[in-house]
Amino acid sequence: MAGETAFPAGDLMKGKRGIIMGVANKNSIAWHIAQQLHAQGADLAFTYAGEALGRRVHPLAESIDADLIIECDVTKDASMDAAFAAVKEKWGTIDFLVHAIAYSDKSALEGSFVENTTRQIFKDTMDVSAFSFVDAARRASEIMNPGGSMITLTYLGSERTVPNYNVMGVAKAALEASTRYIAKDLGAKGIRANAISAGPVKTLAAAGISSGKHLFSFNRLAAPLRDDTDPRGVAGAALYLLSDLGLSCTGETHHVDAGFHIVGMPDESALKE
Repeated sequence: MAGETAFPAGDLMKGKRGIIMGVANKNSIAWHIAQQLHAQGADLAFTYAGEALGRRVHPLAESIDADLIIECDVTKDASMDAAFAAVKEKWGTIDFLVHAIAYSDKSALEGSFVENTTRQIFKDTMDVSAFSFVDAARRASEIMNPGGSMITLTYLGSERTVPNYNVMGVAKAALEASTRYIAKDLGAKGIRANAISAGPVKTLAAAGISSGKHLFSFNRLAAPLRDDTDPRGVAGAALYLLSDLGLSCTGETHHVDAGFHIVGMPDESALKE
């Protein structure tokens, strides 16, 4: 299928089952993660929100023989109940959860954070982009085997200001804090929870940020590796955190961004390239 990335086959996830939430299309980070997990033997279930996304997700999920493809609106309890009930009915238990869901009104992702963030936009952004992981983690933990693992996706805009990222940066900060508290609460069950802070990747979500082109070019120039973030690297980090390779790792925010997050001020020569 067009857009697929070849991942080496293996058995790190053989016999493990899990849910992928947030694939939007073939460019999604979540889809690269799904392909990596499938190549390592995992059985996958996918959720999607709405008919339009369903038309994109179904052929992708079917191409890797997904066991379940379920519509799920994370803002509605009944929809979440039904989705996780369907997984439980099919499998009984799961071993991992991938949360890759975020949303904000496009009008808030440009210009002034203070001026463009309304009460409703703030609430909606936090609900979808942060609380949905808390809610999914609670439901997933009820059917997750000991030794299970959860990951979510975040971005450096949670730690530093990024032009036009605005309220999404605030939501991602809440998401990272939530990840630490989830890790603390679920650790007693033997369940790990971590976040991956990926650098800019050309996804549907990135297209919604008005300064996206500048974001990519500046990251490429300033990052130590002088390169874009490779989604294969993000998928590899996910495999590490979701498999037994990541034992004893929980509550972390792991950066996969060509090293951009370590730079306080880029070399002058880099900005002239």
